[in-house]
Amino acid sequence: MSSSGHSASVSKLMQLLQEWDSGPKSVRRKLLQDFIAQNHNKTAPELDAEFADAASLFLARIMAWLRLTYMIGTCVFEQLQALEIFLSASSGHKFLAEFLEVGGVLTVIEILGVKQAREADKAEALQVLICIANAGRKYKELICESYGIRAIAECLARSRSEVTQERARYLLQMLAEGNAKFQVQVYKGLIALLPCSSPKAQQMAAQTLKVVQPIVGTAHMNIVDPLLNLLKTLHPEVQFEAVELIQLLMDYEVQSLILNGLVKLLRPAKEDLDDRPDFLEDFMNENISGPLPFYLQQAAAAKTIGILVNRSLLIAEELLQLPVISNLMFAMGNVDHADSQRQASITLEQFCQNFPIVEELVHEAMGDALYELFMSDSEALYTKLNAIQADILVSNKASIQS
Repeated sequence: MSSSGHSASVSKLMQLLQEWDSGPKSVRRKLLQDFIAQNHNKTAPELDAEFADAASLFLARIMAWLRLTYMIGTCVFEQLQALEIFLSASSGHKFLAEFLEVGGVLTVIEILGVKQAREADKAEALQVLICIANAGRKYKELICESYGIRAIAECLARSRSEVTQERARYLLQMLAEGNAKFQVQVYKGLIALLPCSSPKAQQMAAQTLKVVQPIVGTAHMNIVDPLLNLLKTLHPEVQFEAVELIQLLMDYEVQSLILNGLVKLLRPAKEDLDDRPDFLEDFMNENISGPLPFYLQQAAAAKTIGILVNRSLLIAEELLQLPVISNLMFAMGNVDHADSQRQASITLEQFCQNFPIVEELVHEAMGDALYELFMSDSEALYTKLNAIQADILVSNKASIQS
């Protein structure tokens, strides 16, 4: 840079810093907005050239003001956007180091937990953390050591903004990748999200677990119950991700626990049918009517078992060691929920087609007339059942001898 150019940069910097130091909130907001508009996607050398090799002086002022104002929300969004420019700048390691030296990571993580913080502020705070995580493993570790995993997971669970939630999901996934020291902690944090009250967070947690599970390797048994409980959901997109994750987990140590759980769900306990799960309270004002969640879970379990049987005869053989045939017939007799009847009937037909011993057993348990009706059109059987036939199905004692 020429001498005159350098002098102009120094003059511009001194004017900016003077305006910042003496200006009220409105002036500082305008300075931040101008900086954001003029310096988007600039490299660190370009930023330094713009500020006479002293861009760090402006960065330090932004950080100092952010620590003073983030609890009350003053220009938080603009300050975070300016920080993102510094931290995402190519060759900007010195800016990142200066940010870390003044406790920047903790400050940004704390913004995620501020009750009155705007969704836009939280989304931008997550974007700043993504910039830091992009710098490498030791920076991911620093976020985790600053209680970042819990803060990010809680932000995902509580947020009502899909932009915020998607950034939180993506950041959790980033923190699990290439970060052996904390990957299990991220994995457990995602499992802890499965029972939360936000369907979107549940969907994203299950979706991310499909990525993180192979990274972690060993499946934790604590994943089984909350995962199976997702089958109660009123939201098909959540159920889809749950079924996908169940399929993935068939290759892990929890296969037997999941199969046992699915078979049990086909025959809900009477006391369960009298309960209303807590997560339904959010829908009470919408006057939602229809089947109980345990019937939704029953239908989803029957459907999932069918998917697993279609995928692997080895899994089908494992299921036959359990009371799956009897419980499928029980679900077929559930006249209170047509989808349970339909899904169970389709899955039972798959067993009959693959295993002659099952076909004989089902024929014997149903009797000739009902069996012929079943085999002629299993999917529509529920529309043709009479009360006696439904009772035959519910009270069946079908059992395959070992």
